[in-house]
Amino acid sequence: MYRTFAFLEEFRGKIFNGDVPTVLELLLVSEARFGNKSCFTSFTPEKTVLTFSQAKNKIFEFAGALIDKGVKKGDLVALTGKNSIEWAVSYLAIIAAGGVVVPLDYQFCETEIENIIVFTDAKILIVDEEKYDAIGKTHGKEFIKLSLSKEKPNYIFDMKAKPLEKPVLTAPDELAAILFTSGTTGNPKGVMLTHSNLVKDCLLAQMNLNIFHTDVFYAILPLHHSYTMLAVFIEAMSVGAEVVFASKLVVTQMLLELKEGKVTMLLGVPMLFNRVLKGILKGVRAKGIIVYGIIRFLLVISGVIKKVFGKNLGKKLFKSVLEKASLYSVRICISGGGPLSPSTFKIYNQLGIDFVQGYGLTETSPIAALNPVENFKIKSVGKIIPGIEVKIVNPDADGRGEIAIRGPIVMKGYYKNEEATKAVMSEDGFFFTGDVGYLDSENYLYLTGRKKNLIVTGGGKNVFPEEVEDKFQLCENVEQVFIRGYIKDKKSLAEEIEAMFYPSEELRNKCTKEEIYEIMKKDVAEINHKMPPYMWITKIGILDAPLEMTSTKKVKRFKVAREE
Repeated sequence: MYRTFAFLEEFRGKIFNGDVPTVLELLLVSEARFGNKSCFTSFTPEKTVLTFSQAKNKIFEFAGALIDKGVKKGDLVALTGKNSIEWAVSYLAIIAAGGVVVPLDYQFCETEIENIIVFTDAKILIVDEEKYDAIGKTHGKEFIKLSLSKEKPNYIFDMKAKPLEKPVLTAPDELAAILFTSGTTGNPKGVMLTHSNLVKDCLLAQMNLNIFHTDVFYAILPLHHSYTMLAVFIEAMSVGAEVVFASKLVVTQMLLELKEGKVTMLLGVPMLFNRVLKGILKGVRAKGIIVYGIIRFLLVISGVIKKVFGKNLGKKLFKSVLEKASLYSVRICISGGGPLSPSTFKIYNQLGIDFVQGYGLTETSPIAALNPVENFKIKSVGKIIPGIEVKIVNPDADGRGEIAIRGPIVMKGYYKNEEATKAVMSEDGFFFTGDVGYLDSENYLYLTGRKKNLIVTGGGKNVFPEEVEDKFQLCENVEQVFIRGYIKDKKSLAEEIEAMFYPSEELRNKCTKEEIYEIMKKDVAEINHKMPPYMWITKIGILDAPLEMTSTKKVKRFKVAREE
């Protein structure tokens, strides 16, 4: 049994019978251990808290209603909406009723949602107030709509039904969820994940990271995404920790909820952590050059002491800074969804917050690598979690090649798409990620970029856009940067590097486009001289509007390609 989960044996034969529990059974085990402890908390519109026992009762009540509505074992039920207690209860109630959850991105338009409902033959859609009235008019397909909001008919907590006495029996190797994701590259595919995929990933990831029932997780990123679903929602349930649901991705609201919720575990994407850090540094800089210099010096000292002696002085040294940023209660930050700038990583650790990176894809449930807090590597996206094999396919002279993953976390396949499944799975069970990177001698993974985004320069050098974009993560003048190759000389067909910038709000408000261009030229020149010449940016563009992004705040590259 897994090192940190010996307590599960007490419940084998009572709550679960498989080699591991199902997703729902994780919550039932925690309810047996911590029934009166806070499980789900929301601050919108007013503070609402469900204990583990109250959450179990809500789940079983709604599961009974779903069965009354015709849900049978194996049926697919679609779920879309912003993070909320209702969303969490719905997810688990679908499983309790024997169904399979189809969590949909709430950024999908109504037509996209209906297309997926038709494709999956889902008979029920659980939807938030925003889209409730608009969905159901395109295809003429009949399905039942239930509401996550009390402002619409069929509100899930108002439905009267006999509660289940026990959940419909489900085995770990049966489907738990089908996640439709277009990522940054286009056509959505339904990733089929079993209970075993999700639960084993949850348990194995904790071999690289200790979490406790006293922790409070903050669900700021959308729960429909595999990253938040596993690393926040399911991980918290597995140990009896609390989940605080963010109402919206607005910094002022986020800071309020972090403070009031006494959050200890903050998981996000690079853009989120960069935005918060820019605000901290801007506030420090406003105190004057002398104070700023002293604080930067103390940051360096704090980092050295933490790395060499294992002593965390940052929380004491920078208590006032962290309190102002509502980060003082935070124990660990985890960044996923893309590589983080080493400078960002370093400063958070210097401030006294254990900050690590992880890596994975929806197809790997998603966590495949995670940096241990006690032995992190700044440039690595994580150490491969136990029980998982990773190999680098067709490495170049520097050891960089496509990352392939095999193990119990790898998906069952793409829903109704055998051709797409075969395109990414080898006969011996390796999933080809499309990401390029390399491993070091201690099995730490380093991410370079996406294989299909590769830029080949005139000198035959390979440049990944993400490598260049990372250099601008802490640039105060930039809200978005998009790097791509362009053909300067049509005879040679060699690519050079173009940067497209959407400037910061401050620049947009006070400068003309021509002035912004000159400012960005200076920033680019400064960045260029920190990179080898073959990576230099030789063309600049200023965008009038922000680029469309995924729910995890990555630019949809395929959209830019289509528009150009």
